[in-house]
Amino acid sequence: MLFLYLVFLLACVGLLVAGIIEQRNHHRSLHSIPHRVLVNGIRGKSSITRLTAGALRGGKLVVVAKTTGTAARFIFPDASEEPVYRKFGIANVVEQIGIVRRAAAYYPDALVIECMAVMPPLQELNQTKLIQSTIGILCNVREDHLAEMGPTLDDVARSLSRSMPVGGLCVTAEQDRLHILQEEADKRNCTLVSVDPESVTDDEMKGFTWTTFKENVAIALKVAELLGVPRRAALTGMWTAPPDPGVLSVEEYRAGDRSLRFANIFAANDPESTYMNIQQLADQGSIPRPLHVLINCRPDRVERNGQMGSLISRIDPDKVILIGEPTRSARVKIDEKWQGRVVDLGGKLGARDLLDGVLGTIDGFASVLAIGNIHGQGEILLAQLAGLDRPAAPTGGAASSRPAAAIPAPEPARPYGPVGAGSPAALRQWSGENPAAAERAPRTPGRPYQGRPPAAPYDPRAPQVAAGHEPRAPYPGPRPDPSRRSDPGPAPERRPYGPDGPAPRQDFPGRPGPYPPAPARQLPPRAVPPARTPPPGHHPGDRRRPDPPAGYTQGTARWNRPAGQDPDRTVPAQPVVRRPADAGRPPARRPDRPDSDQPPQQRPSDHWSPS
Repeated sequence: MLFLYLVFLLACVGLLVAGIIEQRNHHRSLHSIPHRVLVNGIRGKSSITRLTAGALRGGKLVVVAKTTGTAARFIFPDASEEPVYRKFGIANVVEQIGIVRRAAAYYPDALVIECMAVMPPLQELNQTKLIQSTIGILCNVREDHLAEMGPTLDDVARSLSRSMPVGGLCVTAEQDRLHILQEEADKRNCTLVSVDPESVTDDEMKGFTWTTFKENVAIALKVAELLGVPRRAALTGMWTAPPDPGVLSVEEYRAGDRSLRFANIFAANDPESTYMNIQQLADQGSIPRPLHVLINCRPDRVERNGQMGSLISRIDPDKVILIGEPTRSARVKIDEKWQGRVVDLGGKLGARDLLDGVLGTIDGFASVLAIGNIHGQGEILLAQLAGLDRPAAPTGGAASSRPAAAIPAPEPARPYGPVGAGSPAALRQWSGENPAAAERAPRTPGRPYQGRPPAAPYDPRAPQVAAGHEPRAPYPGPRPDPSRRSDPGPAPERRPYGPDGPAPRQDFPGRPGPYPPAPARQLPPRAVPPARTPPPGHHPGDRRRPDPPAGYTQGTARWNRPAGQDPDRTVPAQPVVRRPADAGRPPARRPDRPDSDQPPQQRPSDHWSPS
C-alpha cells in the first residue's frame, strides 16, 4: 500500500512541475508581445478582430490575429490566414496557449485575439491567465447565451466585464448599459473608453467592399488611435482587410427560370443584431420584395429559435421557410397572421431535397433572408447554393460604390518616441516630435519579419494567401535567392570506372604522396568440426531411427533384430511375456463369448515392453 502512495505522490509532483514549466513558458511568450488586444462581446467580435488588425497593419505594425467565430482563423502579419486546427473539432480555451506561442514566433507589435469563452468564470480565466490583455474591447451587450450569462441583460453586461484588463483600457460601443460597464471598470481600475458610431462618416464607410457597421469601425479606429496609428492609415488598412467568412453578404443565384438574392445573416443570431442587419440591407436596397425569411433551427438553441420566430412580425415577409429541427420551437412563436405563409422543411433532409424545397417556394424571383444559426442545415444549404449559376456582374448593396483607385495611400508612419500626453504610460505610441520622418525607426536586430501594409484593396474572388508565403513556416516571406550564395568553384574532375579500375585518389592536403593503399583484410582460417562418432549399438546405415534400448523389443518385425543385421530384414515378432493373473482373481471372460471362462486371446503388442 505504501508503494501506491509513493507512486501517486510522484505523479502529483510531476504534474506540478510540468504545470509550472508550461506557465513560465507561456508568460515568456506573452511578455514578448508589447500590446495584446482581447475582443469580447455578443455580436461582431470576429469582424472587429479583423478590422482592428487591419487598422494596425495600416500603421506598419506587425500584427497577428486570431478569430473564433463562424470559422476559426489564424491571421498572419501579411493578412493571409489559415484555419485553426482542433482535435476532434471541439473548441477549448486551452488552445489560446498554442496561439500565443505561435504568434510570439513572429515578434509582433500587437496580438488581436477574440475571446472564445462563454461561461463567466472562463472569461475571467481567459483574461487573467491566458491573454493578460493590455487593451480590452467590449463591443456590445445583446440577448444571447442567457442560460450561461443571464437571465437579464444586466447580468450579461456584468459577465462580459470579467474580461476587462485590470489597470488597462477597455473600448466599448455599448450605450444602453454603459453605467453598468463603468461600475465594473472602476472595480478593476480600468479606464473605460466609449466610442460614438456617428464619428464614422458615410464616405469612410463607402471604402469597404463588404458590409460592416459603424460601431465596429469606430472601435477599431479608437484602438488604432491609442496605439498611435493615423486615422487615414487605419482606414486604408481596414478597407483592404479580408472579411470574415460569416460576414453579412448578399449574393445572387440562378436556377433555371428562378433567381434569388440570398442574404447571409446567420452570424447575427440574436434578434436585435439580426433586425439591425435587415434594416441596413433594406436601406441599401439590397433585398427587394418579394421577401422570404429562412429560419435555421437547432436542437440546442430552442430559446433562440423562438426569438427568431417572434421577429417575423417586425420583418413582415411574404413567406417563412423553416429548416433544421425542431421547427415547432420557432413556429409556435410566429403570429397567427403569418401561419398560413409558413413552409416547413424541418428534419434532416438531404442536400438536394433541401435546395429543391427552398427553390420551390420561389416564383420567378425572391429575396431570401437567412437567419438563426449557420450550423447544421444552414451549412448544407450554403454549400448547395455555391454550386448554382451566378450572374456575371454582382448586384446588391454589399458591393462598394467607390473605385479601388480612389482609395488613398496610407500616410507615412512616424518613428517611435516618448509616450504622448494623455495616453496611458503602459502603451507604446508614435511620437509627434518628428513629423518629417517618413520611415519608421529601425526594429530590434534579430527580428526576421518586417511588416508591410497591403498595397491593393481586398478582392473577395482573389486567393487570400500571399505569394511566397508558407503558412506552416514560422517566419513568412520570400525564399532566399539561390544566386546570392557563395560560389564553391568547379567540382574536382573524376575519372569514371573503366577497364583500368577506379580513378586514383587525390593527394591528401599537406602530404606529398597519394593515400597509402589499405591493407588487405586477413581472415582466420575456418575451423573444421571434428567427425561425429556413432554411439555403440547404432547401425551406421540406418539414419531414420536409432536402435531400441537394451532389454526391449517390439511387436513389429522391423526393429526386433540383433545389432549388425540388415535393417530391411524381416524378423518374426516375439511374444510379450505378461504377468499371470492373481490367484484370487477370476479369469477374464472373452469379449466375444460372455459365458466363456477362457482368457482373451493374446495379441502381439505394438508398444515397447520389458522382455
